[in-house]
Amino acid sequence: QVQLVESGGGLVQPGGSLRLSCAVSGMTFSNYVMNWYRQPPGKQRELVATIFSGGTTDYADSVKGRFAISGDISKNMVYLQLNNMKPEDTALYYCNTRIGFDDYWGQGTRVTVSS
Repeated sequence: QVQLVESGGGLVQPGGSLRLSCAVSGMTFSNYVMNWYRQPPGKQRELVATIFSGGTTDYADSVKGRFAISGDISKNMVYLQLNNMKPEDTALYYCNTRIGFDDYWGQGTRVTVSS
């Protein structure tokens, strides 16, 4: 059973940084695609960043140059570094992977950007 557990959220001031972590278990950490999504208050869930097993990454335009996704196969971890944060980055952040036709989600970690 695939399990994803996020951590690292919190309250940060505009311009600040956070690192979110996603602990992955129950899947072979090879040939993977791992995603970070976020859901701002009152809005739809949106894709923020993706990392492929070859190391290629992709980002939403709204976070390019500020966020960085990375993976550590030896630790079965995926990270999202959030820099130069803005109030509009406030959201519940989710780790996600898809295996075949099945989507797997963590419980989310809340990020609030406010002065």
